[in-house]
Amino acid sequence: MTNTVQHETPSSTTRLSPTRVRAATTQMVRRGLSTFIVPVTKAVHPVFSTVSTTGWLVACVGIVLLAIGFVAGWAEFVFIGAAFVAAFVIAALFTIGRSRFDVSVRLNPHRVTVGERAVGEMIVTNTAKRPSLATTFELPVGEGLAVFDVPTLVPQTASEELFAVPTEKRAVIIAGPARSVRGDRLGLFRRSVDWTDPIELFVHPRVTRLHPTAAGLVRDLEGQVTKKITNNDISFHALRDYVRGDDVRYVHWRSSARTGQLMVRQFEESRRSQLTMVHTSNRRYYASDDEFELAISVSASIAAQVIRDGTQISVVTEGMRLRTHTPQAFLDDCCRIEGVDTEQAARDFARESMKRLPSPSVVVIVAGSNMQTADFRSIQRLFNAEVNVLALRVAEGEPPGVRNVADLQVYTVGALTDLPQIMARAQ
Repeated sequence: MTNTVQHETPSSTTRLSPTRVRAATTQMVRRGLSTFIVPVTKAVHPVFSTVSTTGWLVACVGIVLLAIGFVAGWAEFVFIGAAFVAAFVIAALFTIGRSRFDVSVRLNPHRVTVGERAVGEMIVTNTAKRPSLATTFELPVGEGLAVFDVPTLVPQTASEELFAVPTEKRAVIIAGPARSVRGDRLGLFRRSVDWTDPIELFVHPRVTRLHPTAAGLVRDLEGQVTKKITNNDISFHALRDYVRGDDVRYVHWRSSARTGQLMVRQFEESRRSQLTMVHTSNRRYYASDDEFELAISVSASIAAQVIRDGTQISVVTEGMRLRTHTPQAFLDDCCRIEGVDTEQAARDFARESMKRLPSPSVVVIVAGSNMQTADFRSIQRLFNAEVNVLALRVAEGEPPGVRNVADLQVYTVGALTDLPQIMARAQ
């Protein structure tokens, strides 16, 4: 009996194509580089980031001059190159060391009206166990930069620095972060450390107080009466025959006794007053920046009074729905309104905004002098006849007036002082 041993041999040998080999090699190299380079980059970045563009230029020029001097045997180039490198090294010494400060920035007050005085204070306390070196602090305030030279501080002593905040324009002014800056006089190195978070100062638009309920444009206390008939409400409409299931509380007993059959009251449905303000920020509707600011003051005056009166209100402008739960929150958001340049018509903006708002009983439209009457009318047609629509055309410098166009009243506001009189006429 013969045993036969069979050896298996592959019918074919698997070979990788050159393209796949190159791709795999490239991927391995990238992984290796990322594993090595990323930690090294993170470690050296804080050091390299302190070198300014001038510093890198000085270092490169110094090294190049040294190389040329040694290769060509030019002592002058060696001397100049050594001076550049020495300046670079000496400048680096100014960034060595670490300070320990407790820094606080305060604004008093945090909210002002345009033109009111606002003052800030920066307090720097040395929390180290040894005296600190004289340090330069920078504090961005809006578009400006305040620079303070804090002297040497013994442990647990403080330096107070005051600064004024510009409030000539409505804005949200960011103060901070306060940062210490250490470097050389030549500007080769600059090492900065942030010590505080940015804080906000709200510069509110100018507003005028209106008579209570004057801005609500609502003539009844319970709400706007509609033409819808309901079985229970406040505004009486008529009597009808009793139907099984009606609430006996609404049976009119005197009429029932006179007619011999039960009669119940019917009511006109009333709803809670809801004011919606449509304020366009499209610059093409305003003749100037001052007119734009006047329009914001007009909207802010009306809406702030409505909020104080407790009437439900929604205020929208392009790209923004303002908070209306308190007058302060509303005025804070008014500081963030900015003019936009868009080809979108005011009607399209109003239609898109109304999709996300509750149904209004009163609508106030605020726009500049470039808004045409036809534009106001196009927005008015978005609402049914039960909605009271008021158009305010803000035209700086023009006398106050009113123009009736069909069933729409367009009021012209030329100055903020005109607004109380105009709103009284709108009742």
